Amino acid sequence: MSVEAATADIGAGRLVVRVWRGAANGAFQTFEVARRPNQTVLDVVTEIQREHDPSLAYRFACRVGMCGSCAMIVNGRPRWTCRTRVAKTGQDGVLTLEPLRNLPIVKDLAVDMEAFFTKWRDAKGFFEPGPAPADDFAVVKPDSPERRAADAGVECINCGVCYSACDVVSWNPDYLGPAALNRAWTLVNDVRDKGQKARMGAISGDVGCHSCHSHMSCTEFCPKSLGPTFAIAGLKRETAKRAWRRRS
Repeated sequence: MSVEAATADIGAGRLVVRVWRGAANGAFQTFEVARRPNQTVLDVVTEIQREHDPSLAYRFACRVGMCGSCAMIVNGRPRWTCRTRVAKTGQDGVLTLEPLRNLPIVKDLAVDMEAFFTKWRDAKGFFEPGPAPADDFAVVKPDSPERRAADAGVECINCGVCYSACDVVSWNPDYLGPAALNRAWTLVNDVRDKGQKARMGAISGDVGCHSCHSHMSCTEFCPKSLGPTFAIAGLKRETAKRAWRRRS
């Protein structure tokens, strides 16, 4: 059934759902499900998989906005489906569901996240204690400027929404992306970290922070209300400071 035919006689208690099927060369398949109070998009996808087509592929885990694995494109916008109410999606009676953009499609609504996590590694997004870590815990004052700068991005859970929304990744698949650079910024502000030289080299190259066009898409769509754009701006300032110090 086409979406036009389905929506022509849709009842108030029904919902038309267009779901991407297959891989990159796939197509949309239309389903019809019941509307329910406080229904989430993930509820809809689960009902389709359980009641209509058990072969539908998608991901989810926690269902409460902690893991981020249920992210997909809902009516053109990247979202967590577990925290998105059908009534808030902006199209009454119709849902269009697609896999996250900028990542290879495994099948249907599931994407391959390997490139996303590889870029986290390439941006040196891991804590480096140095060759001789201190025996005791370091004291980092909560009100220090460095700690406050790190706090702004430390809540990222790697859901991939910002990566999917990033125009620069669409143009240049090698770009490190907002999540990896946001993580790098938190570590740049970690006074305990001993890997800053390698990290700054990694994020200041051709596919690093200076490739960001500051379109703000990552910040606009982040489900955690983080600001990767501002983290990337911080990296740009820091790389400029370090370059100036080397010239001085």
